[in-house]
Amino acid sequence: MNVKDIQILMVEDSPSDAELAKEAFKQSRVMNTLTIVDNGGDAMEYLRRRGRYENATIPDLILLDLNLPVKNGHAVLAEIKQDPLLKRIPVIILTTSESEKDVLESYNLQASAYITKPVDFDKFISVVKDIQNFYFVVATVPPNGGKHG
Repeated sequence: MNVKDIQILMVEDSPSDAELAKEAFKQSRVMNTLTIVDNGGDAMEYLRRRGRYENATIPDLILLDLNLPVKNGHAVLAEIKQDPLLKRIPVIILTTSESEKDVLESYNLQASAYITKPVDFDKFISVVKDIQNFYFVVATVPPNGGKHG
């Protein structure tokens, strides 16, 4: 496996969940850069490399909460999947919602996976490691959002 720095964008407005994710990715054996933005508006600015994010790197994977300020996760997911430059980036919904409506809407909008956040610290760390292992060891993802075609 070629060793490259995996770019991950996490859209998460809970500082404690963001810290848990940072810790989990730090413990990982895979080299990664985790960028966290705390609202849906900033997520789209980051992905479109606008304003203060003009030098942003397009992520290899997006972890997206649904309950976000400015623009909710479903709106962000819909925008990502309608954008030819972004639509191939795997987007994992990582949220507290267990609502069947949220699950269905997320998959209808082409989410790659829907994961309900565990409240337990160790389980949360384990879930983040499992996501990383699957997407960057087991599966093949398009390079930085598939911008090569």
